[in-house]
Parts: sequence; C-alpha cells; structure tokens
Amino acid sequence: MDYPCFEATNIWTDLAVRTDKQYVVETATSAIQRCLLMTTDPGDLVLDPTCGSGTTAFVAEKWGRRWITCDTSRVAITLAKQRLMTASFDYFALKYPHEGLKGGFDYETVPHITLKSIANNPDIDTIYDEDHPKIEAALAELNAALSTTPPTPFKPAQGVRKGQEVTFANGETLHEWEVPFDWPENWPEAARAGFDAFHTARQAMQRRMDQSIADHADQETLYDKPRIDKNKLRITGPFSVEAVPAPTVLSLDENYAPDEADESIARSGETSRQSMWRDELLKTGVRAKGGALINFAEFEILPELKYIHATGSIADTGERVVVSFGPEHAALEQRQVELALSEAETLRPAPKFILFCAFTFDPEAAKDIDEVKWPGVTLLKVQMNTDLLTEDLKKKRASNQSFWLMGQPDVELRRLEDGMWQVEVNGFDYFDPRKGDVVSGGKKQIAMWSLDTDYDQRSLMPHQVFFPMADAKGGWNRLKKTVRAELDEDLLEAFHGTVSLPFEAGDNNRVAVKIVDDRGIESLKIIPLEG
Repeated sequence: MDYPCFEATNIWTDLAVRTDKQYVVETATSAIQRCLLMTTDPGDLVLDPTCGSGTTAFVAEKWGRRWITCDTSRVAITLAKQRLMTASFDYFALKYPHEGLKGGFDYETVPHITLKSIANNPDIDTIYDEDHPKIEAALAELNAALSTTPPTPFKPAQGVRKGQEVTFANGETLHEWEVPFDWPENWPEAARAGFDAFHTARQAMQRRMDQSIADHADQETLYDKPRIDKNKLRITGPFSVEAVPAPTVLSLDENYAPDEADESIARSGETSRQSMWRDELLKTGVRAKGGALINFAEFEILPELKYIHATGSIADTGERVVVSFGPEHAALEQRQVELALSEAETLRPAPKFILFCAFTFDPEAAKDIDEVKWPGVTLLKVQMNTDLLTEDLKKKRASNQSFWLMGQPDVELRRLEDGMWQVEVNGFDYFDPRKGDVVSGGKKQIAMWSLDTDYDQRSLMPHQVFFPMADAKGGWNRLKKTVRAELDEDLLEAFHGTVSLPFEAGDNNRVAVKIVDDRGIESLKIIPLEG
C-alpha cells in the first residue's frame, strides 16, 4: 500500500545506522515523526510516559503538537530539557492564521494521478488531434531522408519488429514508436533535422497531456511537507518542569493522626522528610556567597512547636539558630512565616538567627522575611536543592550543596518629574557569616533581572527583562541572532543595564522585581507605588 503523504525512507534502517545518540535507548526522530503524523493533527496533545532524551517532545514541538513527557531518571529529564531549550525549528505557515494551530498548516500538494483520472480526462483527445499531425509530418521527413541515404540496417528496440533489421529499402520506414531517443552515429546528417523535429513535436504533445492530467487530477496533501516561512525561525514554546518526590513511609512509632480538615498537610506542618533535611543541614551546613559556610554544632526538635522544626547552635560562635522548613509540594507561604515568627518569640533565650529553608518562596513570604525588623535577630532565606526530594539519588557526602543562602534584593524606586516611575537594581545584600553582618554584593553579580510594572500578587508577568552580565554575544544579542529577530538597537544597551525604562503605575499600584545572581539563585522584591 502506497502512502504518498509520508517520507519514503526506511525508518528501521535509519534506526540501525544512528551514530549520534545522546541516550542509550534513543529512538530515531523519523520513527516518532511517522507515528505522530499518522495519528495526530496540529494542536493535539501527545503523551510520552518514558521520555528518555526527549525525542517525542522534540518531534511534537517541531510539528506543532502540545506534549507532556516524564521519566523516573533525572539524567533523562535533564537531557530532554536541554534538548528542547536549545532547539530551533522551521516556522510553518498556517493555513488559517486567525485560527492558530487549530486551522492546521499550509501543506504542499501533488496531483493524485490514477488510471481513472487519465481515462476520463476531457482534453487528451483534443491535444492529440492538434499535435499529432506535427509528429506525423516530422516522421515522414525523417523516413524520407533515411530512404534517400540508407544507413546500416537498424534494429528497433520495441514493437513487433523488435530485434529485426530495418534496411530502409523497398519502402521500409520507421513507425513513431521505433524512432530511437538518442541519435545513432551511423545515420546521415540529412536526417538530423527530421529527427530533431520529431522529438520536439512528440515532447511538446507529451507535456501538454501531462499538464492536462495534473490539472484535472485530485490534489494529494503532503502532511510531512508544510510550507516554510523562511523569514521566521521558531524556538520551543514555554514549558514547565515539575518533580514528584518519591513516597516515604513512617514507622508505626512515628505515625501521627491526620490534621483537621481545615488545614492542608501538603502546604504546612510536619512532613516525613524533615528529619532527613535536619540531618543533611547538620552535615553540609549552608553555603553563602564567596565560599563562606555556616556550620552547625547540633540540632534538636521542639515538640511543643509546629512551625519551628529545629533548634540548634552555630558551630563557630555558639549562637542559637532555629529552622522552619517549607513544604515539599508548594512554596513557603506568608502564613507560615507569620506563625513561625510567633513561635520564635516564645523561645528563651531568643534565637540569634531564624532560617527559613524552602524549595520555593511565595513572593509575599520572601518580602516579609527580608523586611521584618527584629532587634538582635537576623532572618535568612535558604534555598533548598531539589536533590533533597530524591534521597535515593543524592550522593552521600559532606560537600553536597544542599542549602544555599539567598540574598536580599537591593532595589531603589524613584518617581520622575513627569510622573513616570523608574527602578534601579543595586544587586543583593548578602549575610556574610565571617563578618556576622549583611554586606552588599554589588551590581556585578546580577546575571538577569526582570520587572513586572503591575504586579497582581498572583503571578509575575515580566514587562522589562535585563541581562547586566551579558557581553556582545550574550543576552538579547544572542537571542537576536538565534531567532533572527529584529530588535531596536537603541534599546539593546538599556536592556543590558541595571536601570529600568520609565513606566506608568498600573491598576494594582505595585511592582515586582525578580533578580537572579551569578549562582542562579533568584529572589523577588515587591514594592508598592506610593502617591
């Protein structure tokens, strides 16, 4: 059975000769592509529960399909993420641009010619009646020249006289199907004009018939050949990477009754992993800026407290420190910060440091930690490595970077004379454990920062994005080259600085500034617009 709409390569041969695999069981893209094109349309959702190096997601992204993929291996997920983030694709023209992907691509088509379409063609007889007399006249001229100066006997390659000699004597002539395609070397030059005229007339009639057949045949859509817009280049659309931690089981002695129905265990309170996190924190400490390290002498649990999960002392100074861990499956919320501070106020002696350790921080919670003023007490944000959710894969060594000290954004907001607003980022203020004080990290450590000029307290929508550390080949310049985009040259320099473009106050009268330092640690600063 013939499938004209798909490429004709042998996909299994292609699988056998692959030499550029990134993954041990990587499948060739041609095999996935053929399956995907046969079973889905643009905009459909494709699921691959064992992604490997991400071939299915890569092919789905290339052909305009939505996709979900997952794997149990962090190596596979990392390979797939890198492959998608660094890929570029041709931009396929849409058949109905106003409908988006639902309207499908603008595919190339070819005539679907069948014996029925040829037999029912209304023009073939007319073309034959018009052009065949020219072929007969040229053939008569050729035969006349051959009869006048007979060449050596000629053996036709087809027809009833195939293999028999034609001597051109006694009135013997060639039929039109016996005329050779190539000029025989022993034929007289006098026959050259008739030979050329015969083939010219024959080819002209054949071209007219072929064109008529193609014009009247049904069109076959080539679903693997959408039309490409050469003026555009496409990259992978937005996607998220989420982790589902392996389940843990408590012993019968450690088991406890479920919380009341008005409180979610997934978002607050004790979790079964916190004992492991305490052990890891005691073993590795917290890594600060410039290689500094905060080490702890011991940790213990305070059973009467719910949001303070550990108390201990710093190894070098003996100062008291308490720890509040964020939840496994959500961001550390403002409510937990408030309740943890309330519990810390009841402790005697009062702690010198309060560590909030979490995988992600709710923006309002991060703002409270940065801005709360408690004389004699320092509040610190600590980023937890996601490796802590995969205990079976984490290496057992003291040099693990499981906890990083996060800086406090140093942001200046000012109002201009024309009523517009402007933000300047001065970097992060870091707690230096060697000096025991907060020091400025400076502007040189800002890898990227973005500004939401109308923050709604729900989601960050960057209106301005800056790359202060990028050189002439990085940041927006690299994006311009990669996607072949047209960027305003006058703005490129501004978007590599630390001062925002002027902006008007939005409906929410609030801005959010997200800063990422050179270690990849990010933090958010929320500032209300007053006046």
